[in-house]
Amino acid sequence: MSDLIAKSAIDRRLADIVTPVLEALGFELVRIRLMGGRTRILQIMADKPEGGIEVDDCGEISTAVSAVLDVEDPIEENYVLEVSSPGIDRPLTRLKDFDMWSGWEARLETTELIDGRRRFKGTLAGTEGDEVLVTLTEGEAEVTIGLKFDWLSDAKLILTDELIAEMLRQKKAAGTFDETKFDEIQESEGGDDDDVAPVTRH
Repeated sequence: MSDLIAKSAIDRRLADIVTPVLEALGFELVRIRLMGGRTRILQIMADKPEGGIEVDDCGEISTAVSAVLDVEDPIEENYVLEVSSPGIDRPLTRLKDFDMWSGWEARLETTELIDGRRRFKGTLAGTEGDEVLVTLTEGEAEVTIGLKFDWLSDAKLILTDELIAEMLRQKKAAGTFDETKFDEIQESEGGDDDDVAPVTRH
């Protein structure tokens, strides 16, 4: 499993428990993180294979995942379960995400220095084998480089007016866009999530 989906050992263990539940419901795991703090937060980000997850879907996932976690009991402390959609400036955690969002701007970070840098900002150009292709603007020239998927420690789309317009277009095309929810989408631009269904677990 990609470190972009589950970074720590506990995240990977939780991913192993949660993934079959999501897949049985017809969803995919985008990212899972157990966050520290006074009350721990288990963040599960999910999507449909074709995209377009809704807040009702998040509620369905939350109910199913809660039932399995109650049985498996992998987290000793009290925690809050948050199930969300990837949001507009979505994280890119699977190789196929870089093909799906080819042509859009993204920020990528690598675990090791690559040519003296860890951060890259450019236009996604798909994939080639196990490499993510990204077109960088160097001065007046454009250069497309390949970064091995395993090198990536973080990757997400850059929030632009064009990306927001495309997301809204997709929602309308899928018949899931509700004009009354547009304000909610705008308010959530700064974060990772569009729709969140939090549940406190003990």
